[in-house]
Amino acid sequence: MLRKLSFAVLLIACLAGCKSKTAYNYNEDFLKKEKSLEPEITATETKVSSYMISEQWDSIAVAGEKMEKLIDVIIKDIKDKPAPDVKEGQNFKDAGIRYFEYMKKMYTVYKDYGRETSPEGRDSQLTRLKELTENKDVEITNIQDAQRKFAEANGFKIEKKY
Repeated sequence: MLRKLSFAVLLIACLAGCKSKTAYNYNEDFLKKEKSLEPEITATETKVSSYMISEQWDSIAVAGEKMEKLIDVIIKDIKDKPAPDVKEGQNFKDAGIRYFEYMKKMYTVYKDYGRETSPEGRDSQLTRLKELTENKDVEITNIQDAQRKFAEANGFKIEKKY
């Protein structure tokens, strides 16, 4: 009897550890996706600043569209894969999608800005960009909260990077 009980406890502990590992790996995959964009974001921001100075509107549109496509690949990948079968898994997946969709909106504005043919149209796009930028802290807080809840619910720690 004691042997059966010991085996059951060991099995439960192993299953709990596997779920925690699954959650940890899902979190790490999210971080890799986010980190993979960093060089492209830096390069795009540098180029767009230069393009704005020289009024190369078409180049701004191309840069924004390129970033949209890169982010779309990530969003599609997240959507296509099921959320991990762990606590807060679906919530973290949904928060990740919203976060990357927010990032994509920023670059959609770049694309739209570059395609505008009038100063008034570009001003309108700058207003959109300003509104999105004002929500940046909220968006970052939302993904951080979802990530923290996901980690706590599944027994692993996350490093603060923001």
